[in-house]
Amino acid sequence: MDALEFQAGEAKLVSYSPARDLAWRVVFEDEGAAGYCYACDGDRATLDDDFDVTVLDAMLVYNVDALRSGEDGDRTRLATIEWSADGQRAALRLDGVPQALIDFELRESYCRSNFPNFMDDGRNGWRSADHRWNEDAMLRFETEALQAR
Repeated sequence: MDALEFQAGEAKLVSYSPARDLAWRVVFEDEGAAGYCYACDGDRATLDDDFDVTVLDAMLVYNVDALRSGEDGDRTRLATIEWSADGQRAALRLDGVPQALIDFELRESYCRSNFPNFMDDGRNGWRSADHRWNEDAMLRFETEALQAR
């Protein structure tokens, strides 16, 4: 598991699949206005390491202004990325609460915000028209993670 303590408005956590033969990576990034989770394929990287080329899917995790508006809005938070044993699935959690789940094998992602959604254009074979949270998929991920320990 990879972890990062951060303040809303500036954070970046990159996590790589534990399966050495898979180039999957998950990036959590907060550039000031919003926090996003990206599913990436490292095999698509160029010599310039152009991040955009590697992105298979993107999900909004939070809007910084909305996150800061709560009574504990400026506190330090903890982002973690946990992988399945086979390196095909990953979950992003904020303060222990799952926010995004990526399934590289099925080429689909889920997030609490269900945003952004794009018309599926067949690019990457990734389901991007619906990111609606799937509690059953998260339960399968957590059960698999417990069995692997």
